[in-house]
Amino acid sequence: MYLKSKVSKTYFTIAVFIALAAFDNIIIGLFPPLFKYIAQDLNVGISKLGIVSAVNILFTAVSSVYWGYLSGKFKRKRLIMIGTLIWVVSVFLTAISKSYFQLLLFQIFTGIGLGCIASIGFSILTDYIHYEKRGMVLSLWGMAQGLGGIIGSLLASLTATSHSWRWPFEIVGFIGFLLIFLYFFVEEPSRGQSDPELKELVKKGQSYTYLIETKHITSILWKKSNVFLFLQAFFMNIATGSLIWIPTLFIFKIQQQGYSVETAMIASGYLYAIFQIGGMTSVYFGHLGDRFQKKSYKGRALFTSIFVILTMPFYIWMFNTPMDNLKLPSDSNAIFIFVQLIKQIFINPWMALLFVLSLAASAAQSANTPNWLALITDVNLPEHRGTAFSVANLFNSLGRTIGNLGFGILLGILSNHYQGPNGYAISLSVLQIFLIPSALCYFLMAKKNMSDIHHVKETLRQRSNELEVSHEKNVSKRSKIY
Repeated sequence: MYLKSKVSKTYFTIAVFIALAAFDNIIIGLFPPLFKYIAQDLNVGISKLGIVSAVNILFTAVSSVYWGYLSGKFKRKRLIMIGTLIWVVSVFLTAISKSYFQLLLFQIFTGIGLGCIASIGFSILTDYIHYEKRGMVLSLWGMAQGLGGIIGSLLASLTATSHSWRWPFEIVGFIGFLLIFLYFFVEEPSRGQSDPELKELVKKGQSYTYLIETKHITSILWKKSNVFLFLQAFFMNIATGSLIWIPTLFIFKIQQQGYSVETAMIASGYLYAIFQIGGMTSVYFGHLGDRFQKKSYKGRALFTSIFVILTMPFYIWMFNTPMDNLKLPSDSNAIFIFVQLIKQIFINPWMALLFVLSLAASAAQSANTPNWLALITDVNLPEHRGTAFSVANLFNSLGRTIGNLGFGILLGILSNHYQGPNGYAISLSVLQIFLIPSALCYFLMAKKNMSDIHHVKETLRQRSNELEVSHEKNVSKRSKIY
């Protein structure tokens, strides 16, 4: 009975943290479809709202480094409750913003709170997941992040047309409050309990007592595998970070077919969601990564590099495929638009081609996240994982920020020569070139992974033996006293 209860609590905790992973991307995904409405209400230019989105991403990344460091020293459950409370309150304040300054300020605090999700959530999950299943389970965590962006885009597209732009932020805030309540029922794992080298230690009821120290940060930053993982995340997110502009590209393409902006907004939200279905293969690619890693510690990196490079041609082809002969209801009815879009995928050759290309692109892209997460877990000690991940997440967000800014700059240049959606399609295509150095980082890190993983395993074995000997000595001393 106790074992069943323990297993149930473990699954519940994993489920809560996987759900939590979606929220930073939900908030990022909310903004692009709402830019027009917020700009009109607050009387600012749309370009200024791009800055708000970029600042939120940046503060989320920078704060996650500090949250990650704290996760190696203190109780993580308490930290994540504090962080969630910060971003939930800030999201509600965003919903009542009366000026551009207020919007910017509240999104800065939202980013500070959201920083806890990635670093602390990752740290807790990796201590729960069995070593041989890391890629597969972490794929669910990564998939939740991708799903968050889709949910944010859909939520904004469907509610803003019938309600105020403030409504989506209020909905997200209410859900955030529910998460805080759920945290009371999650169980914080022992640090390092999923590592096989510490299995006997945990079985005997002993704890892995090593904590991060400030002097460890330099070695984390300059570990060879980590350096390549940081750079890989940076280049990958210059390319994929710009993908939040896909709904805007679709809006222009649909309007080009003669539909109103309201119809185009609803349809683009649906299409963005439908065209990310390939991301569901993330679980399978995480499983394959686990299998390759069993054969060789460089297997996961080499396997993932192939799919990162394959992502590029599929996305470029998709961006530049037209939506000719698109047939949609003209009354902005969300249900009828959805039904008609599904029908178009089967009867309109252009929409069918777009669907196939998006399926291939999102599937190839989905191989990256679970295997990248598993690698950064494998090459770092348990007390270092939160910090290593949060630094990597900073590179991730810097890449995403540069991707967004780069998109704006390219679009500004190209808009003088290309009308309608063409400028958007070319700008997005150019940024996919950064997938080449991203894939190269995996090739270069493969050999480094072998030595770094061996070092982590050997260190954990030594520490496990030392802790067991220390425990036996303490037991012996106590028995002599009595």
